[in-house]
Amino acid sequence: MALVEMVMPKMGESIMEGTVLKWLKNVGDTIEQDESVLEVATDKVDTEVPALQGGVLKEILVQEGDVVAVGAPIAIISTNGEDTGASAAPAAAEAPTTTSAPEAAPQQAVAASSSGDASSKLDEPATGRFYSPLVLNIAREEGISMQELEYIPGTGKEGRVSKKDILTYVESRKQAPQQAASQANNAPAPQAQPSVQVPAAAPVPAAQPQAAPASVKPAASVSGNDEIIEMDRMRRMIADRMVESKRISPHVTSFVEADVTNIVNWRNKWKNEYKKREGENLTFTPIMIEAVVKAIKDFPMINVSVEGNSIIRHRDINIGMAVALPSGNLIVPNIKNADMMNLNGLTKKVNDLANRGRNNKLTPDDLSGGTYTVSNVGSFGNVMGTPIIMQPQVAIMALGAIKKKPAVIETPEGDLIGIRHFMYLSHSYDHRVVDGSLGGMFVRRVADYLENFDVNQTI
Repeated sequence: MALVEMVMPKMGESIMEGTVLKWLKNVGDTIEQDESVLEVATDKVDTEVPALQGGVLKEILVQEGDVVAVGAPIAIISTNGEDTGASAAPAAAEAPTTTSAPEAAPQQAVAASSSGDASSKLDEPATGRFYSPLVLNIAREEGISMQELEYIPGTGKEGRVSKKDILTYVESRKQAPQQAASQANNAPAPQAQPSVQVPAAAPVPAAQPQAAPASVKPAASVSGNDEIIEMDRMRRMIADRMVESKRISPHVTSFVEADVTNIVNWRNKWKNEYKKREGENLTFTPIMIEAVVKAIKDFPMINVSVEGNSIIRHRDINIGMAVALPSGNLIVPNIKNADMMNLNGLTKKVNDLANRGRNNKLTPDDLSGGTYTVSNVGSFGNVMGTPIIMQPQVAIMALGAIKKKPAVIETPEGDLIGIRHFMYLSHSYDHRVVDGSLGGMFVRRVADYLENFDVNQTI
């Protein structure tokens, strides 16, 4: 029987682990090559993992909710398509043996292991019980004999020993002598606990349960008018990252108001023609990103990240753009090498990432490698905001809503009052490495590029 380990694949730059969300196949199911077997969540995106080889799913090594390192085994596939029922029958016959003496069996197993008997071969099971290659490898490394392995209860299908089972057993085996010594050395006399009000003759263990309620948090008071909503996985991840960013970076935010009347008029002139020609919308976002890219070239120390006590200056300019999902959560895909694109290229890339983000079609690579982030809070009708930095970047800009305002217009003939389009740019930056002068000059330069937009260009 040819057994092949299916491992957790690498799903993007800097991604070292993934969380198993859901198995799409069950043990015994036939799997075609490149057919999706499970759904995995990383800190970047959720995705389906396909099988590299076809066959029969022989064993699932990790459970839903487990966090698995890249390259670690997650399943066993029988490539010759052999039925899994043949190896399951002997395991059922062994079930009474594993439960008949729950206390004595592990002690006997430990004794067998400590004796150093090398006659048991892990490659030749004493019974017909199936053990995956991963379980056998762990047993060899930990010095667990086949006799000892036979006594380990399995939680897998038909009582098979999974990776979690053997690791739990290894850990308990290591802790058993430590716990015994700890209980012998740490048993205090009754009078050594004056804070516990018990009779002097009472045994100490009886007093311990009374101290437990002190560490229990009081339950929240919820009336019938309140609804408790459990955070989904993405919302928990966003919450953790936002708190971590505020803890790491001392945030400072600078604001600049920009006159974008020329941009509004230019877009109104070209948006219908562009929609007809390209089949896509011409929005303000790529125009704003183009101005940010130009300003980054002028102030390259904004395009950095912090690692320990080192500042890493990036040559690539990869602009992240926050995209709102239908669930209300935010995701930040990146435009790689944005400085290499013209306005038409930026428009197509912005539309592509926004559409795939809303349809959950982004890849881990789309979400990695960002060096600076832009958030268009104006799309929600907000005039300004104080965005939180995407770690390990050092700055982020929020683009406010464009509003008409009366303004003084300077002309060679004198000053006039007119109606102009204005927007606020909010620039949050990490004050550890970006001083107020750099952070303020950068956002002012972005506004200058927007106000001096070339109205004669085409797209």
